[in-house]
Amino acid sequence: MADRRLQVFHAVAKHLSFTKAAEALFMTQPAVTFQIRQLEEHFDTRLFDRAHGRISLTAAGVMALDYAERILALSAELDTRLKESSGQVAGPLLIGASTTIAEFLLPQILGEFKTRYPAVIPRLFVGNSEAVQVRAAERSLDLGFIEGDSHLPSLVTDICCDDELQVVCAPTHDLATCKSVTPKALTQHAYVSREPGSGTREVIDHYLQKSGLAPDALQVVMEVSSPEALKGLVVTGVGFAIMSRATVAKEIRLAELIQVPLSPRLLRHLSVVYPKERFHSRLVNSFVEFAKERLIVMQASDRHVAGN
Repeated sequence: MADRRLQVFHAVAKHLSFTKAAEALFMTQPAVTFQIRQLEEHFDTRLFDRAHGRISLTAAGVMALDYAERILALSAELDTRLKESSGQVAGPLLIGASTTIAEFLLPQILGEFKTRYPAVIPRLFVGNSEAVQVRAAERSLDLGFIEGDSHLPSLVTDICCDDELQVVCAPTHDLATCKSVTPKALTQHAYVSREPGSGTREVIDHYLQKSGLAPDALQVVMEVSSPEALKGLVVTGVGFAIMSRATVAKEIRLAELIQVPLSPRLLRHLSVVYPKERFHSRLVNSFVEFAKERLIVMQASDRHVAGN
């Protein structure tokens, strides 16, 4: 087990914030400050400059961060290799997932994986794609599932499958009778959007820009960070949304919502991300392969149902 002070230092250095590091580590801010002070006393040097409410790494801090990342990675690898010496797939599995993936795709996958490997203890962090990437880069997660690709240079992106986004509206909405809809036509209607930092939001903004529209060309009446809340608002007729087909399968079956394909179609990747140069345990590799296979099957099944 690596020195706890190094783990705390690593988190503070990555966030450049004692408050955010405390939240990520589930510690109090005074406890984080105490650990950093102890480490600085141990090395007899300052690791952070503190001025005007902001912190930054000193030259010593930059050097310490490089070593901390290598030490923490080796400590995690040692711990994993010793646990795997029994030949069993077991132990904690720290997974992050964007809200859409966590709520509508991962529960079934995690349940099936747990049945196959009962000694595994999954722990799931749910946030938007940006938050998941940040935690994966900090190495506080073994892996993360996000919408789209990662833009962080410290992460590796592995595409799992494709996912289609479509217009979703109430049966009484003007768009409900359309066989397809162009991006320009959407500018005439009220729009309920996901929040900044959402992978869905990023993909939609990029799609609009490729279509010659600025993201603010749509009449945004509300921003929502939860897919469930988004669907609830759309059902009332307050506006349309653009969502993954997987998130509205139940509401489509119950005729509470209508799906309308975009023209051109809007496809995105669902991806898994890992920290670069990190040893991947047998447990992590087993789960990733299992999840990728199940995601492909689930998406194919969703397209088959939608086509009937």
